Amino acid sequence: MPTSNARVVTQSASRYLQQLCKHWAHKFEVEFDPHHGTIALPAGRTTLDATDDALRVAISCEDAADLDRIEAVVADHIKRFAFREELEFAWVRDEAGA
Repeated sequence: MPTSNARVVTQSASRYLQQLCKHWAHKFEVEFDPHHGTIALPAGRTTLDATDDALRVAISCEDAADLDRIEAVVADHIKRFAFREELEFAWVRDEAGA
């Protein structure tokens, strides 16, 4: 399964993780706590892990073509929550899957 990962430097990782999970909980199957979250999107699964200095985002999809779209949607939502800071998403792909 193709995957994409990003480590986003921020002191507010837990807050953004929880905001994204709460935001999508009405549409998708979501599980989360302050340090870990999973979101079952129709095209794939997004996993979030918060540390003191970063948010780790992992996306896995059945179809590699969906990675571009899901990367953009996840990053766009988190950036809107983080309007007070400028976040950088440097996605790293494993097209073959993990």
